[in-house]
Amino acid sequence: MSASAHIAKFRWIAVFFALFAGVLFQAAPAAAGVIAKVDIATQRMTVIVDGNVEAVWAVSTARRGYYTPRGVYKPQALQRMHYSKKYHNSPMPYSVFFKGGYAVHGTYEVGHLGKAASHGCIRLAPRNAAALYQLIRAHGVSSTQLEIS
Repeated sequence: MSASAHIAKFRWIAVFFALFAGVLFQAAPAAAGVIAKVDIATQRMTVIVDGNVEAVWAVSTARRGYYTPRGVYKPQALQRMHYSKKYHNSPMPYSVFFKGGYAVHGTYEVGHLGKAASHGCIRLAPRNAAALYQLIRAHGVSSTQLEIS
């Protein structure tokens, strides 16, 4: 095979690998823009935006006799102000619903943050709930995930 034939063969190989790499990297799922990690053991939420830790906040999850779902979730619905029909019309500002009636939301009972105190939802200080809500709206629910463990 001549030198020019070898060069042409290597060009085709280079083109093939460039196309293959383009398809491979394009098919890879993009990382979530907003990740809210809830650690039930420490009653803390770590908020990661575009790979950077932006905040660590105290939360309240389910108290004894109740359950906070564990797992990885996408937000299902956002409501600026929701009132719980199940629990005496209790206000749930900046609600981010992730599984049925379970939500991350603000609470006015900030003295209970850092301790298990809820009926199963994940409670935040109202200012922190508002910040999370706005981050999710800005980045989109498809670029957000909630990790609860």
